[in-house]
Amino acid sequence: MKKSVTIRYQQLGDAKRFYEILNSQNFTYFPAKPKTIKEERDFLRKNKEWREQKVWFNFTILYGDTIVGAVGVHRESHRPYCGEVGYFVDEEYWGKGIAVEAVKLIEKMAFEEFGITRIEINMIKANKASARVAEKSGYRKEGIAKGKLMLNGETCDCFVYGKAKNN
Repeated sequence: MKKSVTIRYQQLGDAKRFYEILNSQNFTYFPAKPKTIKEERDFLRKNKEWREQKVWFNFTILYGDTIVGAVGVHRESHRPYCGEVGYFVDEEYWGKGIAVEAVKLIEKMAFEEFGITRIEINMIKANKASARVAEKSGYRKEGIAKGKLMLNGETCDCFVYGKAKNN
């Protein structure tokens, strides 16, 4: 029987698992690399305030009962109807469609609960797996943003995928 993918608001207890996932040697395209579990906990502590300010909505991805990653949507301050979705999944769970399901879940919340009408997904051009997630989630490639993302202290060009609420 296939396990289900669900999301829930992030908790401080997720810090150790996120630290492990994000610091894997094979996890190369996601820029967040907490140096310690405490640093990750400090980040997670900000989530409640960000939700109250309606700027970031961060969730833990569960596959069955197992924490396998995170997904979130960040609302643009100057265009509050626009948001950017980001996600990561533990390498042991790659290729199972988990990120696609998580993106669909966060998208539904963004459109129905958070007042967002347009979502972008940006990824470093070399991240072919993330591009597949965007495409399988119904996003269209809209172009390339030069120097938009930082990875290991270097600016990187990224693909921009987008979707509007009524499209």
